[in-house]
Amino acid sequence: MEKGLTLPQDCRDFVQSLRMRSKYALFLAFVVVVFVFIEKENKIISRVSDKLKQIPQSLADANSTDPALVLAENASLLSLSELDAAFSQLQGRLHNLSLQLGVESAVEARGAEEEEPSQPARAGHRRHVLLMATTRTGSSFVGEFFNQQGNIFYLFEPLWHIERTVSFEPGGANAAGSALVYRDVLKQLFLCDLYVLEHFISPLPEDHLTQFMFRRGSSRSLCEDPVCTPFVKKVFEKYHCKNRRCGPLNVTLAAEACRRKEHMALKAVRIRQLEFLQPLAEDPRLDLRVIQLVRDPRAVLASRMVAFAGKYETWKKWLAEGQDRLQEEEVQRLRGNCESIRLSAELGLRQPPWLRGRYMLVRYEDVAQRPLQKAREMYRFAGIPLTPQVEDWIQKNTQAALEGNGIYSTRKNSSEQFEKWRFSIPFKLAQVVQAACGPAMRLFGYKLARDAASLTNRSFSLLEERGTFWVT
Repeated sequence: MEKGLTLPQDCRDFVQSLRMRSKYALFLAFVVVVFVFIEKENKIISRVSDKLKQIPQSLADANSTDPALVLAENASLLSLSELDAAFSQLQGRLHNLSLQLGVESAVEARGAEEEEPSQPARAGHRRHVLLMATTRTGSSFVGEFFNQQGNIFYLFEPLWHIERTVSFEPGGANAAGSALVYRDVLKQLFLCDLYVLEHFISPLPEDHLTQFMFRRGSSRSLCEDPVCTPFVKKVFEKYHCKNRRCGPLNVTLAAEACRRKEHMALKAVRIRQLEFLQPLAEDPRLDLRVIQLVRDPRAVLASRMVAFAGKYETWKKWLAEGQDRLQEEEVQRLRGNCESIRLSAELGLRQPPWLRGRYMLVRYEDVAQRPLQKAREMYRFAGIPLTPQVEDWIQKNTQAALEGNGIYSTRKNSSEQFEKWRFSIPFKLAQVVQAACGPAMRLFGYKLARDAASLTNRSFSLLEERGTFWVT
């Protein structure tokens, strides 16, 4: 029986040979697979490396050390909340870098589409307009040029909440630290992430509902359907809509409305350093347009002494008592404000590559004299067609009766009002401003008054004729 089951020697050798060949074949197949995998990985790394070489230095440095962290060595700027903000900022910059490299995962891309289904604008067509000014320069009036256009989502001074909530210790890091916070919040607002404001609104919103959105009534987009929800009885809203009664602001509805509008604009008097806006100008998700609004500093001071009387008691006491010199601290503060405005304007007019075609300088006095012409120039600069709706508003609101010209009114008999300050400011006060703000006044074309007579003489113009400060 055993001999009948035994295979011939030739057969056993053949089977053994087949087994050995199978092992070699499997080993060879494994080697080929590993080689192909390594080759693919090398090609991917090579492509990424090539793209890295093509990135400008400004983007390559996007994940470098943040200035706010460096400032901490010289001043007590950082708290736990600020560290968290710095980390979030670094995350955002790394995300922007991934967008430039084109290596964002398909999963993330699909997730973004699902989160923002109402985003209607195509890349490169949506404009983000920043009206950059200081207090009492006519920015509320000029801001209405954009607020009145139906396809623009306009916000009135949203950074007010940040100023009221975030405090920085005195020192050299104060201005830079606050500018970084303002800038990062500004970026999120331009991206219609209005939830970022909830961290700064006091008291904190509940379920994304708030009754304390600053000057809500000055933003038409926050008072239109569907953002204007039914009025709720016995619910006090500090900053209510002007022409209709609405319920508390629903931040989610406001964010959705922002994404539905074709363009985004906002007014800010708390952005002083233009150079801090460079990351926004270079962000591929934004198409930034900066309109810097300036006004004669003599007129600004005269207006502030009325609107913010409590902050100018020292000035009033100096005028009333006839003292020879004003406190140096007050003069330095005035000089510092004028210099920050001048330096930002000089940067914009210098046309650095990141700001080319994105900066326009406008004098309030020119807007007051020719409002419709200047509105058309600003819209042309922004790349947004001006609608008859805005033109009608300008015609009606620049010929207002005198009773409509309150200190916070956006109704102006503009051609008569813009030089009214000349007849209320003492020449002594004008001299202080001219000495402190001379370089800025010369840049913007504001003439110095030689004496009290020239200050109040209407036939003596304090304005030099200037063309449109429009950098293309």
